[in-house]
Amino acid sequence: MLAELTANAVADAEARRQTRPLAEVERAALARPAAIDALEALRPADRVKVIAEIKRSSPSRGALATITDPAALARDYELGGASAISVLTEGRRFGGSLDDLEAVREAVALPVLRKDFLSTPYQVFEARAAGADLALLIVAALDDATLAELYALITELGMTALVEAHSAEELDRAAALGAKLIGVNARDLNTFELDRDLFGRLVDRFPDGAIRVAESAVLSPDDVAHYRRAGADAVLVGEALVTSDPVATLSAFLAV
Repeated sequence: MLAELTANAVADAEARRQTRPLAEVERAALARPAAIDALEALRPADRVKVIAEIKRSSPSRGALATITDPAALARDYELGGASAISVLTEGRRFGGSLDDLEAVREAVALPVLRKDFLSTPYQVFEARAAGADLALLIVAALDDATLAELYALITELGMTALVEAHSAEELDRAAALGAKLIGVNARDLNTFELDRDLFGRLVDRFPDGAIRVAESAVLSPDDVAHYRRAGADAVLVGEALVTSDPVATLSAFLAV
């Protein structure tokens, strides 16, 4: 599944490139105001931070929410106390787009993450051109050379990379990059099975100073408390927010 999602994301980016060449996207990326400092926004504090996600559907859960106005939802997330907003821009299986990201960027003052299956420089330039402050790199989808290349480009453009791992070996690869923002995804992107205890088993492998993000399997305040006890500085939450009152749900999560 991960290979298919990554290949499809590349194919879709190549289709966009036919009408918007790399040079044009580069110019748009460099013309953007400086990215918001996501590390400062997510810096460890006396309470857990929340990265709130705009997510219409997923391969594992199917349709979740229509979300006709992602900007309005993003404003609700900001009102509810989120520290950053994740926007799924993959279109085929998650129903997202770069238009969603641009709309969210214009609507809020929080750092915005492009969450997609990035594996080419073109996609990174697209992220910055659309206003992203962060970009997701999935270690399992990338070889070491590509991972290092994209991480360097994200950093050069002033963004922050959220480097996502699903195993001890992948977390070690993220640490070797010097990544300062590392996530552990409880969902295996090949089988789509969930393991809420994976974060706790890997937490000791995070490098000193890295911000520790727990991703997936966050449906209730108990899940947030579970991750917080295990050492998470932040949690990334999608489904629980798009299928409920987002402000009330965020308030409950942040009260943990």
